[in-house]
Amino acid sequence: MGWKRKTHNGGSCHQQQSCPSHGNELSAIDEEVSHLTRLKSQPCERTRASLYAGKKRPISTFKLLSGRESNCLGIGRFSSADCSYALRKHLPVKGPWCVDDMDSEAYISQFSADGSLLIGGFRGSHIRIYNAEKKWTIHKDITCKKLRWTVSDIALSPDQRYLAYSSLSPIIHMVDIQNGMRESHANITQVHEGLEFSNDDDGFSFAIFSVKFSKDGRELVVGNNNESICIYDIGSNKVTERIHAHSADVNAVTFADEGSDVLYSGSDDSLCKVWDRRCNKRGKQVGVLTGHLDGITFIDSRGDGHYFISNCKDQTIKLWDIRKMSSTVKDCTPKAYEWDYRWMTYPSEARYFKHPYDQSLSTFRGHSVLRTLIRCYFSPIHSTGQRYIYTGSSDQCVYIYDVATGKIVEKLRWHGSIIRDCSWHPYFPTLVSSSWDGYLVRWEATEDDKDPSMLKTGKQRMHPEGYTFSFVF
Repeated sequence: MGWKRKTHNGGSCHQQQSCPSHGNELSAIDEEVSHLTRLKSQPCERTRASLYAGKKRPISTFKLLSGRESNCLGIGRFSSADCSYALRKHLPVKGPWCVDDMDSEAYISQFSADGSLLIGGFRGSHIRIYNAEKKWTIHKDITCKKLRWTVSDIALSPDQRYLAYSSLSPIIHMVDIQNGMRESHANITQVHEGLEFSNDDDGFSFAIFSVKFSKDGRELVVGNNNESICIYDIGSNKVTERIHAHSADVNAVTFADEGSDVLYSGSDDSLCKVWDRRCNKRGKQVGVLTGHLDGITFIDSRGDGHYFISNCKDQTIKLWDIRKMSSTVKDCTPKAYEWDYRWMTYPSEARYFKHPYDQSLSTFRGHSVLRTLIRCYFSPIHSTGQRYIYTGSSDQCVYIYDVATGKIVEKLRWHGSIIRDCSWHPYFPTLVSSSWDGYLVRWEATEDDKDPSMLKTGKQRMHPEGYTFSFVF
C-alpha cells in the first residue's frame, strides 16, 4: 500500500522521572471530580437518611427496593443517583457471548444513542448494523465504497437515519440505514453519497481518523493527517471551516456538550486543544491542555462542557478540566527516547515519566496502547452515573477504571488479539468489544450458560498477521 502514516516525536517537554510506584498518582484524584462522581453514583442523602439515618455504610439492593416500595423519598421511584448506585454494582463482566465472527479485524463497535442498534466496522469493506432489541439480528449489511485499508471511524446522525463512515482517504460516505433494504452494496443496491474533505493541495494522501455529527445533524467534523480539523456543512455540501489545529496528525475530535460550538481535539503532537466556534478568531484554539508524553489516540467528552478523557500512546488515560487549560503551548524540547508504537513495545524507562507541566486532573494506568488508535470512554450516565472509565487495550483485555479512586475494578479477558474499540449500552449492563481477532462479543452482568452463543476459551488459531486468538462456541 502506497500510503504511509506520518510519524511524529510528540513534541513533549523535557520529562522528569517519577517514582516507579504510581500509587501517589492514583491518590491524587481531583477532589471536585471525585465528589461529583460520587454524587451521581451513590444513594442520595434522603435515601440514606431514611434507611440508615445518615450512616456511611453500604446499602443493599434489597434495602433500596424496600425503600422505593415504602416511598421513602416521596416521589414513588428511585432518584437517578439511587438508580445508578443499584446498577453500577452489576457490571457487565460475565461471558462473553458472540455477536458476530468475521474473517477480518474488527475495528469499530458502537451503540446508537438509544441503544437499539449496534454498529460494527471491519477491515476491508464491511460494516454491519445489528438490532440489539431483536437478538442481535442484522439490521443492515453494508459493503463500503473506496475504503483504504479499513473503516477508520463511523458516526450515526442524531435521528439515527444516516451513517457516515470514513477511511484513510479524503472522502466520507453517507448511507441511509432506515430505508428497509437489508443489503447495502455501495452504489449498486444503494447510493453511498461521497463528501469530499480535501482541497487541491492535499492530494491522495489525505486520511480521516475521526468523524462526528453535530448535535443538530447538520454538520460533520473530522480530524485528519493533514494536521487539521475540517467542518462540513451537509446542507450546502461543502467544507465550511478548515482549521490548522496541530503540528501532527489529528487523531481525535469531538463536541464538548449538546451544543455544537465547543470542540476538543487530540493529536500526535501530544496536545489536547479546545476550540470555540463563537470566537472572533475561529482558527485559533481557546486553550491547550498539556500532560501527555506522546500521541493522543482518542478523546471522549463527559458531556458537561467541562471534563473529558484522552487515551494516549504513552500508555495512559488522562482526565481533564478545560477550566484549568492554558492559553498557549508551553515551550518544549524533544523527548528523550525514540520508538514507533506500530511495531515496538513502549520503552520501559519511559513508563513512569511525568510531564513537568502536567495539567491533567488524574492519570489512569494499566492498559496498553499499541499498533492502533485504541479508544476509551466514560461509562453511561443513566446506569452508572459515569462512575467508570473503560478502554480497549493491545494486551487483549477491556479495562474498567473507577473515576473516584483511579483503580482498576475489572479486567475482561477472552479476546486473542488487540481490542481497538468497545461500547457500553446506554441503559443496560451490556458491553460490546471489537477485536482484531475478528470477533464482536458482548459482556453481561448476569450469567446465561444456556445461551448457545457463549464463547469458551482453551483453543487457539493463528491470525493471518501472526496474532493468536481464541475461538469455539
